[in-house]
Amino acid sequence: MSYAAADPVYEDIRAMILAGELEPGSPLRQDEIAKRFGISKIPVREALRRLEVESLVTFERNKGASVRQYSETEALQLLDIRIALECRALELAIPNMIASDFNDMHAHLADYAKRTEVAEWSAMNTRFHHMLYEPCGNKPLLNMINDLQGRLGQFLRVLVSTASGLERPMREHEDILEASKAADVDAAVQLLRKHIETTKKEVAAFLRRGG
Repeated sequence: MSYAAADPVYEDIRAMILAGELEPGSPLRQDEIAKRFGISKIPVREALRRLEVESLVTFERNKGASVRQYSETEALQLLDIRIALECRALELAIPNMIASDFNDMHAHLADYAKRTEVAEWSAMNTRFHHMLYEPCGNKPLLNMINDLQGRLGQFLRVLVSTASGLERPMREHEDILEASKAADVDAAVQLLRKHIETTKKEVAAFLRRGG
C-alpha cells in the first residue's frame, strides 16, 4: 500500500475538515474521492483511516466514512481542552506583543462589533483569539489550537456564538486585550480562563434547552 499516493488525499480532506468546509456528519464517499484525485480507492481508504486515527473521520457499518460528529459531552470536553491550551498560549504571547499587535486587535474588535450575522461573529471571534496567541512563538502549540478548532467544527463554533451572543464576549475580549496591553499576564490569563469557562456553561445550557 502506497502512503505517498494517500498523502494528497489525506492533506486535502484534513484541511477541508479543519477549515469547516466539510461539516460534521458529511459523508466521504471513497469512489467520488478516488475519481476526483484520479486514483484507486485503496489510497483513499488509507487516507481516511489515517484521519480516523486523528478522530476527524468515523467509519460506520453499511454507511462508510463520514466527518466525525462529536456528542454534546465530547464537545464540552473539547472546550475544557481549549482552556488549557489557550491560557498557556496567551501566557507565552503577552511578553512578545508589540504596539502593532494591540493596534491590529483593537481594529479587529471595532470591526467585529459592527457585524450582525452569527456566522460572522463566529469567524471574527476565532480570528481575535488567534491574534492573541500568534505572538507566543510556539508553533506546535498554535497548531494544536488550530486542530482543536477544527475538531470543534464549524457547527459548534456557530453554536458557541449563538449561545453567547455578542455583548458579553465583546466586553470580555476588550478586558483581556487591556490586561495584555498592560503586560499583566496573570490578570489576562484569568480573564481568558473565565471567558472560556462562561462560554462552556452557556453552550451546556443552550444544549440542555434543546438549542
